Amino acid sequence: MEKYSCRMLPYTVASLLLAGLMLLSCRQGGGYVTVTGYAQGGTYMVKLNTDGVNVPEAGLKSGIDSILTALDASVSGYNPSSILTAFNAGERVLPDSIFLEMFRLAGKYFDMTGGAMDVSAGTLFDMWGFGFTADSLPSRAEVSLAKKYVGMDRLVPDLRAIMAQDGTVCAEDAVIDGVPGHPPVLNYNAIAQGYSCDLVASYLERAGVEDMLIDIGGEIVCKGLNPSGNPWTIGVDRPVDGNNVSGRDLKGVLEAGPDRCGVVTSGNYRKFYVRDGKKYAHTIDPRTGYPVSHSLLSATIVAPDAVTADALATYCMVIGVDEARSFIEGCPDIEGYLIYEAGDGSMAVWKSSGFRLVHE
Repeated sequence: MEKYSCRMLPYTVASLLLAGLMLLSCRQGGGYVTVTGYAQGGTYMVKLNTDGVNVPEAGLKSGIDSILTALDASVSGYNPSSILTAFNAGERVLPDSIFLEMFRLAGKYFDMTGGAMDVSAGTLFDMWGFGFTADSLPSRAEVSLAKKYVGMDRLVPDLRAIMAQDGTVCAEDAVIDGVPGHPPVLNYNAIAQGYSCDLVASYLERAGVEDMLIDIGGEIVCKGLNPSGNPWTIGVDRPVDGNNVSGRDLKGVLEAGPDRCGVVTSGNYRKFYVRDGKKYAHTIDPRTGYPVSHSLLSATIVAPDAVTADALATYCMVIGVDEARSFIEGCPDIEGYLIYEAGDGSMAVWKSSGFRLVHE
């Protein structure tokens, strides 16, 4: 049985020494190949069936790498020369299709979640040390001030509407007329890897690929069957502090259906820090300006696409187990698997009716 964890191995200096090997494809039987490499500060893995595909194997890898490079150049906040970095700095930029679509999606998920999933909260993420910069703990006054400039509802819904004649836009022009304050700082970390998976999946489908599993930094898209002719199965890690190696300690295994879907797990058990004896989770609630504090340990979402799964997994981690359960039950196209701390300190699980768990 083919199993994949929802989180990848951490990106280390030692792994860089293997870069040359990682860039090679390895072939399995029955036309399946595995393509691996580095992207977005981590690793990616694509397993696909090349039978009937109209693009050479080397061309497929080149296409995948080109997509991931383009996304990094467009919306990476860690790339000093990206469009996003310039946009956040107040410069006029010439947005590409990726930038325009990510901005549109950011507004969509802001509206869907009532502002709980908000990519415009970049200043808050930075303040708490989980963004593009790492600062000391913010004061209440600093958080209160930053919140005034957060909110995708402060911005136009479509950047195309404010483009200059030369096709450029700037953050200041994106602020809706009459809304006070400077533009927010955008941070797409909550949806970028999911969107990357979707772009790669669409590219492979155009090339004729019917069976695939795409894993970019732990965000997954799968479709069709695995090399054994069975549905793809995806491991969900046990959300405990110190479980930093994917697949080593699994809580459950999801069996995916034949149709294309995105599978994403979000949790606070790997990204946090402790200061003065207090643990600070990396999930920030943009509505309050503070890290969340509740019993939900991880949320795994299955959705028609990975960017939606990515956004909604983050949303669930913001709102906690009770609201997350109600939300998932009210969405016909979404399935969920929530792991949370019960009242007695033990680990408890809730899953939606359509979440196909084959091992627990």
